[in-house]
Amino acid sequence: QVEVVESGGGLVQAGGSLRLSCVASGSILSINVMGWYRQAPGKQRELVALITGGGSTNYADSVKGRFSISRDNGKKTVYLKMNSLKPDDTALYYCTARAITTTQDSFGTYWGRGTQVTVSS
Repeated sequence: QVEVVESGGGLVQAGGSLRLSCVASGSILSINVMGWYRQAPGKQRELVALITGGGSTNYADSVKGRFSISRDNGKKTVYLKMNSLKPDDTALYYCTARAITTTQDSFGTYWGRGTQVTVSS
């Protein structure tokens, strides 16, 4: 099985910064894509940023230029540095990892439970 655990959320004033971390653990053979989604109250979950094992990235338009995703493959960890935060960034941030394990023959998508980010105005 694969466990995905996020950390680093909190309360910050508008214009401030936070860094989220996420580590995947378990009987993992390989992870291809890791990333972050978010869900605000009353809204659907939306993509924030993704990163491949080779370092290619994809960002939502709403966070381009403010957020930066990075990854440590050896530690099976992904980070999200968030700068110039806005109240609209307030949401529960979920980490996701697309991984294959020792007991599977195909990649599966795994999710963490989320970490809350609240930006006050």
